[in-house]
Amino acid sequence: MRVAHSVPLPPALSGARHEIDGRAGRLSYYVAGQGDPLLLIHSINAAGSAYEVKPVYEHMGAQRRVYAVDLPGFGFSDRADRPYDIRLFVDAVHDMLDLIAREEGPRPLDALAISLGSEFLARACSERPQPLRSLALVTPTGFARTYERLRGQPGESREIRGMYRFFTVPVWSRAIYDLLVSRASIRYFLQRTYGSKTIDEDMLEYDYLTTHQPGARHAPYAFVSGKLFSRDIRAVYEKLALPVWVPHATRGDFRDFSQTGWAAARGNWHFQPFDSGALPHFEQTSAFLDAYERFLNSVR
Repeated sequence: MRVAHSVPLPPALSGARHEIDGRAGRLSYYVAGQGDPLLLIHSINAAGSAYEVKPVYEHMGAQRRVYAVDLPGFGFSDRADRPYDIRLFVDAVHDMLDLIAREEGPRPLDALAISLGSEFLARACSERPQPLRSLALVTPTGFARTYERLRGQPGESREIRGMYRFFTVPVWSRAIYDLLVSRASIRYFLQRTYGSKTIDEDMLEYDYLTTHQPGARHAPYAFVSGKLFSRDIRAVYEKLALPVWVPHATRGDFRDFSQTGWAAARGNWHFQPFDSGALPHFEQTSAFLDAYERFLNSVR
């Protein structure tokens, strides 16, 4: 059966959608509301998009100026066949920080990122901490037992040698991708993310649409090959001196936060488990937003 790779894609979020060109190429972002600015960054997976921050965007847009970006290779941003690496995604965060600084001036800026997006936000913050007042890292990577002794050179990735080359062989590259992003496959991975068979069905539908766009397979292949995971992420996190709130999963594939002791011992890191999978803002929306607002009030 022929699989369509250019289906209509509606906006992931309400508000205005704009585009900018910067270090990371063409980036799409949504913006809504008035007040102190808040930057929202989605995770990286086969079906990433700004949809993943929807509950936070809709709620905080009533009191803040909220920006939500589609990272390179996802959503309405540039999906060209180009190198997708850690530097590209960190540069995308810098592009958004520059944009917000131009539009909002010296107003205090807070930022929230999900899962692997947290690594890019943290690295950008470690490179230029001045614009940011606080970070919220939702179920971030880097605190599982597998990271216990992981150290690397600055910017070094966890790429699995040969895997990216295998996935991008023209003979089967598209066929493998089509299997990866079928509705059944997306449902399977969402259930593992949620740690439950109950998932957000609208997310599943949007995930299917956004994965069936021209060029949609390029960034996900970099992700599954390990090219976007930082081998030195512990050192990056250690550089953060501003307040950091870490709401995280207690079930599903991403519930291992056994290596948080070093950060919890510092006064600026605050870990908060939720009875949810990796996306507590979808499953425990009210509790999550109440806790986030308390955290933001504490750092003002």
